[in-house]
Amino acid sequence: MKPRMIVAAVAVAFLLSPLTVPGAAWSAETKKKNDVDTYRLLNLFGDVFERVRSDYVEQPTDEEMIEAAITGMLAALDPHSAYLNAKNFREMQVNTKGEFGGLGIQVTMEGGYVKVISPIDDTPAHRAGIKPADIITHLDGETVQGMTLNQAVDKMRGKIGSDIKLTIVRDGGKPFDVTLTRAVIKITSVRSKVEDKIAYIRITSFNEQTDKGLKAEMAELHKKLGKEIQGVVLDLRNNPGGLLDQAVAVADAFLDKGEIVSTRSRKAEDTQRFNARPGDIANGLPMVVLINGGSASASEIVAGALQDHRRAVLLGTKSFGKGSVQTIMPLPGHGAMRLTTARYYTPSGHSIQAKGIQPDIVVQQARIENIDQPKGRSEADFRNALENGEAPEGAKPRDHPTVPPADKAAPKKPDQGVQQDKRPADQKPGDPAKAAEAKPAEQQDYQLTRALDLLRGLALFPGRVATTTN
Repeated sequence: MKPRMIVAAVAVAFLLSPLTVPGAAWSAETKKKNDVDTYRLLNLFGDVFERVRSDYVEQPTDEEMIEAAITGMLAALDPHSAYLNAKNFREMQVNTKGEFGGLGIQVTMEGGYVKVISPIDDTPAHRAGIKPADIITHLDGETVQGMTLNQAVDKMRGKIGSDIKLTIVRDGGKPFDVTLTRAVIKITSVRSKVEDKIAYIRITSFNEQTDKGLKAEMAELHKKLGKEIQGVVLDLRNNPGGLLDQAVAVADAFLDKGEIVSTRSRKAEDTQRFNARPGDIANGLPMVVLINGGSASASEIVAGALQDHRRAVLLGTKSFGKGSVQTIMPLPGHGAMRLTTARYYTPSGHSIQAKGIQPDIVVQQARIENIDQPKGRSEADFRNALENGEAPEGAKPRDHPTVPPADKAAPKKPDQGVQQDKRPADQKPGDPAKAAEAKPAEQQDYQLTRALDLLRGLALFPGRVATTTN
């Protein structure tokens, strides 16, 4: 068989297998016509493949051309369907699993070398004494100069239990070697803190560790605040999404009952519905969910469920609007295919695909900007304006009998427009130890501030806040 026919035969086997669906409502005639069209198009593909193979200015590999063809075919469907080669598939598995074999250091590239930002607590790097600002010059004796950051990170990752030697320069001193044993490093997707009796929880992505991390952080917040906790802020801003089951689990954590999300495929029998189980880790406390244009996919599932059940108030700006579900289909020895297989719908039955979720309260993130003011007219611009009246610099000042000397002038009262100094008696102007603990305006999170204000207000009327599902 000629090479072109081999390519066509492989492609036919690949493309026609999904067409043999039990119960398909096609007539024999329609199916025959479709098969003829498919073979004709596959022959066209084979012709183009052979022309490129024989006449292109350089010699491409068959693997490159087939991979590019598959990539183009999937990319033409929608922005989220894609072909993942073996390397990209492994990277995706690391991101979704939320753990990998590594050293536990956050790094960046500086001056051609790998610079440590900080070691992660309770990891091989932390236990070995790796410090922030350490410079890594060699990995297993190989210089990092010429490597990209991703290449260096890939080399530091590896099989759990395997060793790697790092050559480090600290504070400009002599290089020294440290041998580390790779261990399981978990990607932290949930962080929390206390904001004046309010629990703040930030979820950066939805990986396999998210549900477990959320419950652990919430338990710690309950332990810190006890009965004084007034509400919960769930921050989903700039969260691009992740695993569907983790989004369902996070929404379920705050709901007692009701539908969380439904997914609808091309075939009606593939429709799935996910429902909440009894139990609310926040015990019905008032909630605010922060969203913005970077909140997508799984983030929108959580936000939509909590909004539709009136469990939380959504604050911020409209979400991204990715309302589709992708299924990962491994291809033996050749990575995987990420294919859009369904749309998802909020409990109220709305699809947010390309529309996004509208917050209950729209709050833009404030920005500090300098505004150029046009120069207007002033007193000095008038042709016959009076002179200032003050003596020129260095000249003897004239007497002004109508103005009392400074030491004899009557002090102005507060209602005459003079601001009084409200500092304590023992505080001097500019004393940093006694200055008000306020962040500069440009560093303040305006959306979070509004969320905290809202929860403080809701805490004053706990009996009037509806937080039950319907």
